[in-house]
Amino acid sequence: MGRPATVTINLDALRHNYRIAQQLSSMNNAGVMAVVKADAYSHGATACATALADIASGFAVACIEEALELRVAGIKQPILLLEGFFEPDELDKIDQYRLDTVIHHQYQLDALAAHPLDHPVRVWLKMDSGMGRVGFAPEEYRQSWERLNSLPWVRDIILMSHFACADEADNQHAQQQLATFNAHTSNLPGQRSLCNSAAVVALPQARSDWNRPGLLLYGVSPFGQAHDIEQMIQPVMELSSAIISIKTIPAGGSVGYGSQWTAQRPTRIGVVAIGYADGYPRHAVNGTPVLINGRRAPLIGRVSMDMLTVDLTDLPHVQIGDRAILWGADLPITEVAQKANTIPYQLLCNLNRVPVHYQGALMTDRADLEQVLV
Repeated sequence: MGRPATVTINLDALRHNYRIAQQLSSMNNAGVMAVVKADAYSHGATACATALADIASGFAVACIEEALELRVAGIKQPILLLEGFFEPDELDKIDQYRLDTVIHHQYQLDALAAHPLDHPVRVWLKMDSGMGRVGFAPEEYRQSWERLNSLPWVRDIILMSHFACADEADNQHAQQQLATFNAHTSNLPGQRSLCNSAAVVALPQARSDWNRPGLLLYGVSPFGQAHDIEQMIQPVMELSSAIISIKTIPAGGSVGYGSQWTAQRPTRIGVVAIGYADGYPRHAVNGTPVLINGRRAPLIGRVSMDMLTVDLTDLPHVQIGDRAILWGADLPITEVAQKANTIPYQLLCNLNRVPVHYQGALMTDRADLEQVLV
């Protein structure tokens, strides 16, 4: 059997969450571009795209390597390169594999203008409306659009931007970005795309022709505070392992590197076979919950490379071999992330060396979905 650390991916939950994003977007009959970059946030891009292939409008990835992996696996839907291309010679593969590309900088625009393609390409022209990262300045946007529109090998131009603070309820920056985007795309033809996961949920006025949910698809709330969306989506990933050692230490005894935790009473210690080399956060604080046999046990001591320790004093019936859930349906990853002073994205993307098992991939019943959304 080997080491018990395991990631379990529920593809039925993934499909359910995609339907939620689809329902939230449906007022505009919008396309929902499923973001599967970074190996679908460690959920497995090929498996997730395959599970969504009959319902997804398209898929978004970070780079051409990720896109080609999906094409080789048989994914035929539109695939968008969210960072566009890095070198002009990638345009040949964009042409060959019929990929969509973001254009966010003048060097990309110049390269595309100098490189006629055999098949017309769809371009997502990105505006920096206030993210401050990539994209054309608002005052340069219309001129960039006009140049793209003059190229015979550009078939469609989707007007695009990205929100910086859509996950913060009281932050007006998203409203300012939306106003900037609308002002500088006024009278420009073409479809529009603005919404990430948080904006799909919280900014209905920003939903448009194409929405781009990522974290939401994997059943994780994009918000730092409690939100109703948590009751609608289903966690897709469960990270689990098992208890491999149990011992009792006296009051005054310590556990783990640096002896940073000291027992205040005789304490029954359980060792779980998982650590920071697997992606569990090293900086998770004492008291971070681990779910064992349906009950919470507090993390104690520093997380080490391959193991962590929990206090089992109040769980006398736990035995070696019992399952320990680090996050999943009954233990939100958002809670673990907060205890480690980080974000769920990082926890998911940092997963390493843990074997992944898949289950499900059945179509979510529409009536059940509509009942959830009531």
